[in-house]
Amino acid sequence: MDFSLVLVIAVAVAGVVWLIDLVALRSARKARVAKAEASVEGELDAGTREKLARDPWPVDYAKSFFPVLLLVLVVRSFAFEPFQIPSGSMLPTLKIGDFILVNKYDYGLRLPVVDTKVLEVGEPERGDVMVFRFPEDPSTNFIKRVVGLPGDTIRYEGKQLYVNGEAIDKTLNARNSSEQSGEDLLDETLGKHAHQIYNNPQDPGPQMREIRVPEGMYFVMGDNRDHSNDSRYWGFVPEENIVGKAVAVWMHWKEGFPVFSSVRLIH
Repeated sequence: MDFSLVLVIAVAVAGVVWLIDLVALRSARKARVAKAEASVEGELDAGTREKLARDPWPVDYAKSFFPVLLLVLVVRSFAFEPFQIPSGSMLPTLKIGDFILVNKYDYGLRLPVVDTKVLEVGEPERGDVMVFRFPEDPSTNFIKRVVGLPGDTIRYEGKQLYVNGEAIDKTLNARNSSEQSGEDLLDETLGKHAHQIYNNPQDPGPQMREIRVPEGMYFVMGDNRDHSNDSRYWGFVPEENIVGKAVAVWMHWKEGFPVFSSVRLIH
């Protein structure tokens, strides 16, 4: 289900019902009250007046929900949208069950549903954690780290990432990580983002000769390098598929009760 489409339809229906009431139905109710008063040649009792002037239930619901729905639509479309992490492809940065906030503003304002950009604000930077619509199935949202910008050359061989011919610095943090057995935990820096990644020294993983990122495209990878379905397998992310920049974890809820002690910014 496309929640954005459902939300837009709900706002439109509530708004139209409220508008019809303002333009036509409200005056008809006032006329009905006036006619009733004229027929009894005096003031109606409070109960009768309230009954005749009362909003029909569709109008009452529309007036109640329209402002709330409109606010949710605006915030979700142009400011922040919540997502839940469903897989371990971004470990150790993001865990299964993390609830994140995605900034919809930093990469430009887009109209809901049609996703047309209406205001240029900024572009993804190398190292950003980005949410996007999966190119092979746009109904599914993916989250990965931006590795290659338009025009960059990318190579990945022997567990080593190269961007524009330069090896990306990484240092060993821990062998055989306690969180993910058999994986080495390494510190890596992409652009201005210092973060951690997992590599399994026993898994040869994909090897990728140097490729150039086309204009209007981005190359992305998961931080869990040997367990991520990313650009090494299916190619580039088109600019029009971008949803926003992941900026914070605000809750973790995998099972049991939600945990708020994991609130943190995403690097």
